[in-house]
Amino acid sequence: MNDAAKPEFSIDVRGLNKHFGDKHVVRDLSLQVRRGEIFGFLGPNGSGKTTSIRMMCGLLTPDSGSGSCLGYDILKQSDQIKRRVGYMTQRFSYWEDLTIRENLDFVARLYEMPDRKRAVDEALESLGLTSRAKQLTGALSGGWKQRLALAACMLHQPQLLLLDEPTAGVDPAARRDFWEELHLLAAQGISVLVSTHYMDEAERCHKLAYISYGTLLAQGTASEVISGQGLSTWAIHGDNLVGLSQQLRGQPGVDQTVAFGSTLHVSGRDGAALQRTLEQLIAGQPGLRLASADTGLEDVFIYLMSQSTDNYATYQKESPP
Repeated sequence: MNDAAKPEFSIDVRGLNKHFGDKHVVRDLSLQVRRGEIFGFLGPNGSGKTTSIRMMCGLLTPDSGSGSCLGYDILKQSDQIKRRVGYMTQRFSYWEDLTIRENLDFVARLYEMPDRKRAVDEALESLGLTSRAKQLTGALSGGWKQRLALAACMLHQPQLLLLDEPTAGVDPAARRDFWEELHLLAAQGISVLVSTHYMDEAERCHKLAYISYGTLLAQGTASEVISGQGLSTWAIHGDNLVGLSQQLRGQPGVDQTVAFGSTLHVSGRDGAALQRTLEQLIAGQPGLRLASADTGLEDVFIYLMSQSTDNYATYQKESPP
C-alpha cells in the first residue's frame, strides 16, 4: 500500500465493548489514532488499557463495536492486521540463554523472513546493538533488554507498534533514549500505542487517553486533557504539610491535596471557593506561603483516579456471597 492509499487514521474504532465473565472490562470505547502519532494510554492497573489496545488492533475480538486498524476491519481481517503490527509486552519475553543476535534470528524465522541475516543486521544497527550482538541476553541490563525487545518488534517493519508499559523498571536515562527512538519511528510514519504510568512519558505523547475501569474519561493532547478537567491549583510551601493536607480535606473548594516534596498541591473545580479557603487557612500561619500554580498532568491523573469507581469492586459488592 503506497502512502497515497494509506488511511489517515491507523486506528478508527467505535463502541467497543468487552466482558470477561460478568465483568464489563471495556465499555463503549471510541478512539482515533492518526498515522505517525504517538498515542499514550493512562489509567490505574486493571483499568482495561491492555484489553482496549488489543481489541483496537485485532488481537482480541470485542463483544460489540466496529472499526479499522491500518485500513483493515478489526473483526474480519485480524490476520492482515497482525502481520503489520509489532507488539511489545510488559514482561520481557525473549530467551535469556541466547545471544541478542540469536534471539533476533529466531524471531525472524517465526516471521518467515526471506533474508534473515540482512534484517537482523539492520535491526542491530538501527538500535545500537551491533557491538553487543554476541552477548547473552540474560546478562543485559533492563535498558538493553528493552532495546532488544523493540528491535524484535521492528524486524518485520510494522506500521503500528503496541507497547504495554515498555519502560517499567528501566532507569531514567534508558527511558529517555527509548523515547527518542519512538519519536524517530513516528517521524517515519509509524504509529505507536503505548500504555504508561510515567507522567514525563505521557507528556511526550502527541495524544493521550485516560481510561479508568473500562470507561474512557478523557482524551486529547496533554494540555487539552488538563484544561478539560477545569481544575484550579495552588501550591503551599512550608512545614507540616501532612497535617495541613488532612486539615484541608472536605473544606469548601478543595477536591484533592497532593504532596510534591516540600510543596503541597491543592486543587479544586470551584476556583473562587478554593482560593478563599486557602487564604483563610494560612492567614494565621506565618510559616506557610501560598502561590498560584499551573495544574499539571499528574494533578489531573490523580483527580481522575479519585473520581473513578473500580468496576470489579462494584461487581463484588453486587454479587451474592
